[in-house]
Amino acid sequence: MTLRFVQANGLRFELEETGGGGHLALCLHGFPEHLVAWRNQVPVLAGMGYRVWAVNQRGYGSSSRPAGVSAYALPQLVADVAALIDASGARHVTLIGHDWGAMVAWCFAAGRVRPLERLVIMNVPHPLCFRAALSHWRQRSRSWYIAFFQIPVLPERMLAAGGGAAVRRMFAGLPVPAEVVDIYARQIAAPGAATAMLNWYRAARITPDMPGLDTPIEVPTLVIWGEDDVALDRICLDGTDRYVRHLRIARLPGISHWVQQHAPERVNALLREFLPCLS
Repeated sequence: MTLRFVQANGLRFELEETGGGGHLALCLHGFPEHLVAWRNQVPVLAGMGYRVWAVNQRGYGSSSRPAGVSAYALPQLVADVAALIDASGARHVTLIGHDWGAMVAWCFAAGRVRPLERLVIMNVPHPLCFRAALSHWRQRSRSWYIAFFQIPVLPERMLAAGGGAAVRRMFAGLPVPAEVVDIYARQIAAPGAATAMLNWYRAARITPDMPGLDTPIEVPTLVIWGEDDVALDRICLDGTDRYVRHLRIARLPGISHWVQQHAPERVNALLREFLPCLS
């Protein structure tokens, strides 16, 4: 595992690279995570013959934190992925995303920004399925925090207070090592970090629809879904097959939103089944 800094889309991205070869597996974390969220999947992917990049997206870790809400709009986030792929020089790409990373991955695949071999989505619905789910009280009642995150200053103060104590509570009771939770907590308590991370949510309220969302994705897609997600109801999956031609959905009962960390063995088994072994 090699820590690298890569210039892409005018920013500096911190990433860990493992493995080699011409097929890139690009792993995109969510909120309030960090590239270390992929620690259990990276060795498996590298062992299958992939060159793995687990990247800290803009605003996270030691990656650049541009100022302003508009810097975190989805077109910018999707452009980051395209620029990272270009910087890698890889001829073949598998895109893997969780939470916000999965939202970016959905938009990237739908927009056909660069060719993909496979798409793996973890615990975030297709954007149009999420929009439909928001018409139901079951999802609206779970999405209250998105409205709270729109408030200036207060949310970042609450998240950063006590050295990131709120983030520690998010992972309480889950089999996530204390040293990993420490990374998440220290990250959000760093100067400017909470604002940058919350700006992903704030920008989403002002970003128009990404192109291609209503056109079915042709890339073979695996959706892994922890069914005990407190933020996203199962109805968010309804209609996914309308937007993906070659779709597999793997539902994991009793598993939380933090699916690849809560159930790494099951997630890794699904990756082995779905992704071609190159080695």
